[in-house]
Amino acid sequence: MNQEIRERTQWFMDARFGMFIHWGLYSIPACGEWVMSFKEMTLEQYRTYFDQFDPVDYDPRKWVQLAKDAGMKYIVLTAKHHDGFCLFDSKLTDYKATNTKAGKDLVREFVDACREEGLKVGLYFSIIDWSHPDFPKYGDRQHPMRNNIAYKDEKIDFDRYLDFMHGQVEELVTGYGKLDLLWFDFSYDDMTGEKWRATELIKMVRKYQPNVIIDNRLEGAGDNHGSIATKNPLIYSGDFASPEQIIPPKGVCDENGDPIPWELCATMNNHWGYCNFDHQYKTPQMLIRKLVECVSKGGNMILNVGPDARGNITEESVGILREIGTWMEKNRNSIYGCGISQLEKPDWGRYTQKGDTIYAHVYETPLGALPLYGIVPEKLESVTYLADGTSVNRGEAWNTALYKDVAFVSFGEDPVFTYPLPDEKDTVLEIHLKK
Repeated sequence: MNQEIRERTQWFMDARFGMFIHWGLYSIPACGEWVMSFKEMTLEQYRTYFDQFDPVDYDPRKWVQLAKDAGMKYIVLTAKHHDGFCLFDSKLTDYKATNTKAGKDLVREFVDACREEGLKVGLYFSIIDWSHPDFPKYGDRQHPMRNNIAYKDEKIDFDRYLDFMHGQVEELVTGYGKLDLLWFDFSYDDMTGEKWRATELIKMVRKYQPNVIIDNRLEGAGDNHGSIATKNPLIYSGDFASPEQIIPPKGVCDENGDPIPWELCATMNNHWGYCNFDHQYKTPQMLIRKLVECVSKGGNMILNVGPDARGNITEESVGILREIGTWMEKNRNSIYGCGISQLEKPDWGRYTQKGDTIYAHVYETPLGALPLYGIVPEKLESVTYLADGTSVNRGEAWNTALYKDVAFVSFGEDPVFTYPLPDEKDTVLEIHLKK
């Protein structure tokens, strides 16, 4: 990882936890953000949602407060998704929120709300656009008109599309003050890298936003990281890798085996955009543990919400985020600024580490005393519960005598007995070793 990327991503690597917000016209049909493609809808058919769009409850301050209460440090909003509809007041199209019943620039209000609360602000921008006449249609793998024979011999001017796409990115990077993060989506097949005039695009972005951090999807995709993991990353390789709905088994490293910044993007149910019949929500316990897993492998987690057509985040999502927030309030020090531990992963959970401080994330009630794998008893300075600072009892006893190279702690008075974990989601121990 070069020094420039290291400096740019410092805040990002410290933050570790963010919120993704997928919101747009697709919240009206309420079956996910790909509805236009899945149902092979024409622009005219999809236009009915544009005419209906009226998010009367939109209040980005509520979204931002929810993210902040959950312990999230940054938020990324879909300024434009694949359908081409803009939540911002683009001068290059009429297909935007200001021309709907909303009647205002929704991105500007969102950006202002983030800054008021001190959260880092990010914008997602789709480099594909199903509404633009010069974007490839027939035969394209995702376009709603991919099977429509009427477009088989259509002549398009892709450079004209690229001028338009670059122009919209320029509007975002010049019109909303300092952006902390820019999340491009996405490359596929031969639509990658210089097909998007990516070098030119990044040079323009860096001219206006030299410190903005950028994902790797101008070049990489779901099945590869692109050149970000090589010795000679290209100018458009991005600042971090972006695995989707999967945590890399060993984190993300470059060719030399050195960790590089990465971020898991994940949904709370099984859709990014609002889906009123998808109630397959992950539990707060699972999401807390997945966040810990990302941190223990040197990565971040950005967790998605899909507000409904009125602008409200679902009750299920709000409830889950509040539970995560309760845990984060007490255990945040084991997440923020933490990363890969010098100790190997233990059977009962995970280790994260910040400097010389080790955090043991205990998921499993131990039978008797808990072995702190990788730590010899003589090196153990102190162990406390991170949640309240209480000292944890040592667990060495007659039945641990055979294992003199492992320190033990106990969750009760007698280390031979079994006691329940104080927090079943994740009991965090703060460990200090002797110098």
